[in-house]
Amino acid sequence: MSISKDRISRRTFVKTAGLALGVGFHVGCLSRRKRSWAPNEKLNIAAIGTQNRAARDILAVASENIVALCDVDSNYLAQAAAKYPAARTYRDFRVMLEKEAEKIDAVVVGTPDHIHAPASAMSLRLGKHVYCEKPLTHTVQEARVLAEIATQKDLVTQLGTQIHAGDNYRRVVELIESEAIGKVGEVHVWVNADYSGGKFTTGTAAPAHLDWDLWLGPAAERPYSEKVHPFDWRRFWDYGTGGLGDFGCHYMDLAHWALKLRHPTSIETKGPPVDVVSPSKGLVVKYEHPARGDLPPVSLTWYDGSKQPEALVDIKAALHKSGHPHGSPDAWQSGHLFVGEHGSILSDYMNHVLLPEEKFADFKRPDPYIPSSIGHHREWIEAIKTGAGAKSTTCNFDYSGALTEAVLLGVVSYKSGRRLEWDAENLKLTNSPEAQQLVHKEYRKGWTL
Repeated sequence: MSISKDRISRRTFVKTAGLALGVGFHVGCLSRRKRSWAPNEKLNIAAIGTQNRAARDILAVASENIVALCDVDSNYLAQAAAKYPAARTYRDFRVMLEKEAEKIDAVVVGTPDHIHAPASAMSLRLGKHVYCEKPLTHTVQEARVLAEIATQKDLVTQLGTQIHAGDNYRRVVELIESEAIGKVGEVHVWVNADYSGGKFTTGTAAPAHLDWDLWLGPAAERPYSEKVHPFDWRRFWDYGTGGLGDFGCHYMDLAHWALKLRHPTSIETKGPPVDVVSPSKGLVVKYEHPARGDLPPVSLTWYDGSKQPEALVDIKAALHKSGHPHGSPDAWQSGHLFVGEHGSILSDYMNHVLLPEEKFADFKRPDPYIPSSIGHHREWIEAIKTGAGAKSTTCNFDYSGALTEAVLLGVVSYKSGRRLEWDAENLKLTNSPEAQQLVHKEYRKGWTL
């Protein structure tokens, strides 16, 4: 069945609200989740969001059955339907999930950030395995909720941090874990992203192919604004979280993985004056992480826009002077610097180097022991089929939920204008009742988490 301009029915809303409270759950929805798959049997997958990054996610799981597609843009939906003609099409994911609940096994969420949590939460509560793009959620509390639901229902999840599957990250993790540079107490992470300058416009009607009300979802109701869809939504706090939200889960991922980080105890952000509409360029966020077993406390500093760690200037100059293949002045525009007791590691998505070069000239690396990934999406699919459980994937919602919480606490700190102390167990900022209000947000009527 194809849904074009349908608004969610009262019956659907009541049922969805009931799911949000954990009541009214239809037992039949669990039947496919608890089953086992024959070797050549395929999953039935639904997609929420169909173009751009979402299109690549769908393509990555297209070896399975794509049975339902949802997009608020009818042009995008038609393009996806042409590629997957067997799939039924919908405009409202709540309608799709209700009508397809008995058929689908798993859901891929590739929407703007503000839709991630409500779409993923409803899918999880219906017993569906979920692959969701990063950042996992739009608020800190949403990340905790998704992680808890996935764990409680033992569902297979994966965050769209595809670079996690690359071999370069694995080799860096091995170097850190084997203490090639000694114990690490300091990490710097920087990305040259800029999503500042967003301005709402008014007076122009939404194009006929876009259901603007559904696009807004749980966000505050406002008139259509040009260019927000399909990509400039990242320039607005209502829908995105700036460079930190867009790239934090990619680049801070390596530090969280290698150093076994989860929840910071304090967060302090410095940057330009806060624009209530749009993220700003040039944030510096300092996270303090406690000791973990025999691992020492870690200070992790994030930089975006034109900001970079001071040490990077001298490091790049030394690499250039030595003729290093990655010593170009244009190299390392984004990356990580792990500072250990006996040296440092400079890395990015594809490369890494031990520093100082002369000290590690004859260094014997540990034999690789972290297996190559079978593919970030394939990990998720195989874990579902084998019944491997909630924590079987490398970027499951327990791991990536904590990562997303840390990333978004940087946004909270920036908006609050102060250093914050974080009680992760109780999801509470202990020194700022005002900033606590930014840990979550109010949903528009008709939308639930």
